[in-house]
Amino acid sequence: MKKMKAEKKDQNTKSKFITCLILTSLFSIPVLLFAQKNKPYHEDLSKWRPKVEVAAETKSHDSIEIAKPNVVPTQMINAKVDAVLDSIDQFNRLNKFIDGYTIQIYSGQKRGEAMDLKKKLQEEIPDLTGNLLYQQPKFRVTVGKYFTKVEAQPDLLRLKRKFTAAIIVPEKIQIR
Repeated sequence: MKKMKAEKKDQNTKSKFITCLILTSLFSIPVLLFAQKNKPYHEDLSKWRPKVEVAAETKSHDSIEIAKPNVVPTQMINAKVDAVLDSIDQFNRLNKFIDGYTIQIYSGQKRGEAMDLKKKLQEEIPDLTGNLLYQQPKFRVTVGKYFTKVEAQPDLLRLKRKFTAAIIVPEKIQIR
């Protein structure tokens, strides 16, 4: 008895679904038939274009004349440029650091853990040298000095295999 009721319910559900599908398709066909076709769009914008007058005398293509600019004495300009270059040179001599990047493999408050990671780095990847830094209240283990992130990327990929927390961080790099 229960089985017959369940089968009848399934048939009613199926028939409702089919009816709904037929009605939906009947209402959507006219919309598709009368939808706007892709027609090319055209608008005349010539009234907005600037007017350019062509000179009455046009030269032939055979004779090309090269325009010579007016030459300005450069003594004043050179003096100004020299002053600017001297100030840049002086700034560069005084500046001992440059903006760069390093790879950080550890940052935390446990000194022992930082030392263990530095030792593991020396064992796993001997061609890279780790630096243990203490910036209160954190210990940091960093690797390398790079001028750009692109330079640091190959070493970062190597370090990521062993140290999943490795990231590139900005840092001042001493140049002399």
